[in-house]
Amino acid sequence: MVPLLTASKKSILDELFDAVVVGDVSKARKLAEQALNKGVSANVALEKMMDAMRTVDAKYMRRDFFTLDVAAASTAMREAFKVLEPYLEVKPVNMVGKVVIGSLKGNIQGLGKDIVAAALRSAGFQVVDLGVNVSPEMFVSTAQNEKAQVIAVSVSVDETVPFLKEIVNILDKKELRGRVKTVIGGRAVSEQTCKEYGIDAYARDAWDCVKKVKGLLKGL
Repeated sequence: MVPLLTASKKSILDELFDAVVVGDVSKARKLAEQALNKGVSANVALEKMMDAMRTVDAKYMRRDFFTLDVAAASTAMREAFKVLEPYLEVKPVNMVGKVVIGSLKGNIQGLGKDIVAAALRSAGFQVVDLGVNVSPEMFVSTAQNEKAQVIAVSVSVDETVPFLKEIVNILDKKELRGRVKTVIGGRAVSEQTCKEYGIDAYARDAWDCVKKVKGLLKGL
């Protein structure tokens, strides 16, 4: 929940929301800077932008928005996020851990993954970001080479969910299952997906992912 804000701070957040929804990149970035200068928490500003993206998603589902509109909104949020990222506040974890993160093969949208990666770094984790359209083999081989304890996979395209089974199978084949944990997130997956594919944890959002990774590390 957004805390009580002064009228000027609320106005900036509302303008930031609108800028993201319409995909105004330069305005979104400028408003993110203004929000910080006014003393608005980066976390509060980020939550407002995530609300904006949920609105964009709803408009897309109603066919009020098209793919280009979604892409523009995503770009606006990404640029504003770059301004906020250094100021995000996540309680540091009292442990060392390394996470390999990426968007699964067939997923070319990286915004959600970028936010999760930033949250993990803010919490003190080492993060190896593989980007988008990452093959199951690349996730596992990178985790092995980097001696990472956790693989975090973003999945937003329904048709690509079955690739998760390949990640689990490769971990089994390399005898890494149990030593390398897996966590998933994104609109195409859920708690049920974990049960179906043998994934260790599901995260609802970036902050939940920090919590889940911390829990997975405690179990090692």
